[in-house]
Amino acid sequence: MNTFKINIICLIAFVLFSQSTLAQNEKKSIDFESYNPPSSLVVPEHVLGRAKFPFIDVHNHQNNMPSQNLGNLLAEMDKLNMKIMVNLSGRSGDYLASAVKNIKQSDAKRLIVFANVSFSGIGEASWAENTVKQLENDVKAGAQGLKIFKSLGFSVKDNKGNLVAVDDQRLDPIWAACGRLGIPVLIHTADPKQFWDEPNAQNERWLELLTQPGRNRSATDGYSWENLIKQQHNLIKKHPKTNFIIAHFGWFANNLDYLGSLLDSYPNMNIEFGAIIAEIGRQPRMAKMFFEKYQDRILFGKDSWVPSEYSTYFRVLETEDEYFPYHKKYHAYWKMYGIGLSDEVLKKVYYKNAIRIIPGIDKTQFPD
Repeated sequence: MNTFKINIICLIAFVLFSQSTLAQNEKKSIDFESYNPPSSLVVPEHVLGRAKFPFIDVHNHQNNMPSQNLGNLLAEMDKLNMKIMVNLSGRSGDYLASAVKNIKQSDAKRLIVFANVSFSGIGEASWAENTVKQLENDVKAGAQGLKIFKSLGFSVKDNKGNLVAVDDQRLDPIWAACGRLGIPVLIHTADPKQFWDEPNAQNERWLELLTQPGRNRSATDGYSWENLIKQQHNLIKKHPKTNFIIAHFGWFANNLDYLGSLLDSYPNMNIEFGAIIAEIGRQPRMAKMFFEKYQDRILFGKDSWVPSEYSTYFRVLETEDEYFPYHKKYHAYWKMYGIGLSDEVLKKVYYKNAIRIIPGIDKTQFPD
C-alpha cells in the first residue's frame, strides 16, 4: 500500500473518530439552567403557603389601584395571611386620590398607598416648594409614606440635563418634609453590585445577566455602584429626623456585618428584604444572628406581586428546613436553608416594626 493510500485511510479514520467523539460530547453536554435535578436528600420539609402570623408587606406594587377590583386582591392576601399591603406605586395628585377612594370603598384598613414625587423640573426656582406642597396634599389625601424609585441617581436629570445625585441638596426640602409630616421614605438606590462587575463565569449573577441583559451596568453610564450607595448613606446621615426604609437590604444582604454597622451608625435607617430572601437563605446561622440583633429594624417586603412566591419567604423565616430551592434559578442558583426565627422576632418583622414606622395603621388587626 503506497503512502498516499495510507494517508487517506488515516484521514478517514481521524474524521470518523472526531465525529464519534463530537456526537458523544453532544450527548453529554447540558446547559447550566437546564440542569436542575431533584435532590436525593431526605430531610424534614415544611412548605408553607401561609404565614404563621398576620403580616404587613411594605414593598409591593399595584399599578392600577384606582380602578382594579380590590376584592380579588384582598382574597389573595387572605390566603397568605397578609393583613396589610403597602402599594408603593401610588403616584400623586388625582391618581393617588382615586386609589385611596377605591381603597375606602373596599377595605380602608388593609391597603396603604405611598406617594411618588415627580422630579421633572429640578433646578427651576419654585420646583422644591411646589413639590413639597404636592406631597403635603398627597398625605392629606391619604398617602402614608413616600417611595423613591431607583431612577433617582440612575436617570433623573435637572432642567439643564445634568444627572441628579440621590443626595442632591436641592432635594433636601422633600426629606425634611417627610420628617415633619411623620411619614417614612422607602428608597431603592442602585442594583446588586454584581451588575457592575464583568459578566463572566466569575460573576455569581452571570446567569441572570445572560437571561436579563438589560441589567448589565457600567461606571461609564455615569454612575458607579460605590458612588450611588455612598449618596444614599449621605442622604440618611443628612436627615436624622426622617425615617428611611432601605429597599433590598441596601444591597448588603451578602455582607451582614457591614449592614449592621450601617444600622448602628444611622438610627433612622430601617431595612426590608424584598427580592433578596435568597441571600438570607444561604447563610442561615449568620442571618439568624443578624435578625435577632436588629429585630427592631427589619420589615417584611416582597416587591413583585406573585402570590406563589411568598412560600419561599415564609419557609426561610419560619422553618429550619435544609437545602431547598429558590423560585427563580437565574436569580439564585444555590439552595437555601430556613433560619427558624422565634415568635417574638417574627412578630416584629411581620408587623410590629411596620406599625411603629408607618403612621395610621389599625393595630387592632394584629394579635398584640
